[in-house]
Amino acid sequence: MSLFQNILIIIVLIAGAGFLSLTEIALAGARKVKLKILAESGEDRAQKVLDLQENSADFFAASQIGLNAVAILGGILGEGAFRPYFLNFVNGFYSGPWAETISFTLSFTLVTSLFILFADLMPKRLAMIAPEKIAISVINPIQVFIVVCKPLAWFINSIANVLFKIFKVNTVRDDNITFADISAVMDAGALAGVVQKQEHHFIENVFELEERNVPSSMTTRENVVYFTLKESEESIRQKLAQFPYSKFLVCSENIDDVIGYVDAKDILVRILNNQSLLQLNENTIRNVLTIPDTLTLSELLDRFRSSKEKFAVVINEYALVVGVITLSDIMTTVMGDWVIPIEADQQIIKRDENSWLIEGSTPIEDIKHALEIDEMPDDENYETLAGYMMYSLRKIPRPADFVIYSGFKFEVVDVDHFKIDQLLVTRLIDSSDLLKEESE
Repeated sequence: MSLFQNILIIIVLIAGAGFLSLTEIALAGARKVKLKILAESGEDRAQKVLDLQENSADFFAASQIGLNAVAILGGILGEGAFRPYFLNFVNGFYSGPWAETISFTLSFTLVTSLFILFADLMPKRLAMIAPEKIAISVINPIQVFIVVCKPLAWFINSIANVLFKIFKVNTVRDDNITFADISAVMDAGALAGVVQKQEHHFIENVFELEERNVPSSMTTRENVVYFTLKESEESIRQKLAQFPYSKFLVCSENIDDVIGYVDAKDILVRILNNQSLLQLNENTIRNVLTIPDTLTLSELLDRFRSSKEKFAVVINEYALVVGVITLSDIMTTVMGDWVIPIEADQQIIKRDENSWLIEGSTPIEDIKHALEIDEMPDDENYETLAGYMMYSLRKIPRPADFVIYSGFKFEVVDVDHFKIDQLLVTRLIDSSDLLKEESE
């Protein structure tokens, strides 16, 4: 054959190999979520791609048959077509015993470079740009190619399956989507500007409902405002005026003797109707939802939905009340400061770029967000910043006690009757400062 015919055949082989490489990467990289959306919108080819991904063994066997056959044939033709011309070129300045080897090496290098560039590298990079679109475009011709290679592909797959069974290799693809996968997609969307900052914030917090326990968002025991059965009318009026809550616990004598709760609206109606508040009775006291402190916020949402309640008392394993929580508390956890105005008594106060004043009762998840820390050590053992300090120090902290973690110094500022009221958190900028503090 002439040089032109050989070049033409090599171009055809490169094109065939490039098509197979393009198809292989596109079908492997096409995302099921996008394909399902296209299939539901009426794109039949998208469903064919999904079916092929479910049973991809025949395709990959046929693809490898085609790629290897083309590569071998291209090498044979290329070496025979170009070597004589390279030999004439080499003989122009060298006619020694290495002339044949040099011409073969040049011919092999040229053909290999052409296949790597046009049949492998470029098609695969193109396929990664838009895998779903390309997969849909090539699915029909590739199915014909699979049918043509079916007998040989079946034989190769049979051998492969036997080897997989011998070595106990699981060949089932795991397509389960985890929170980490979704979080990575959200991060990429935020970087690209597709997902707004507040939307990214909401989505992350919604997924955290599965991980955060009720104590991380409840009003703690010492901050619960409640009425007793013998509460005076003046005391009830003062609490209603002082605390802007919509619901108040009613207890027999102390907070652990919970009877129910009253809605502030019902009491205000009695006040407006000039009725006495000296006795809270069954007409105003409602049954309260009681939950264990081990529930996650997601599980609590289900409880609220099934019971039609928006208010619950949280108890521990010793049947002691540890706090109360409302549906509004959960929504605040999700929405954060995007919808809740910053108040004077907020738990985290940013003093400057590198220091914060933080209440000891602040949930540890809020600390992670504020300080942009991914993980706290052994965070399954505590719920609040005060709990972290006690767990880390292995004692009841005193003022000036500190812990250093992840480039931050957590220092106790105020302790009231063994309760850690406030801490100063400082970012350690200089690495030498960090080493100095750790040595102390």
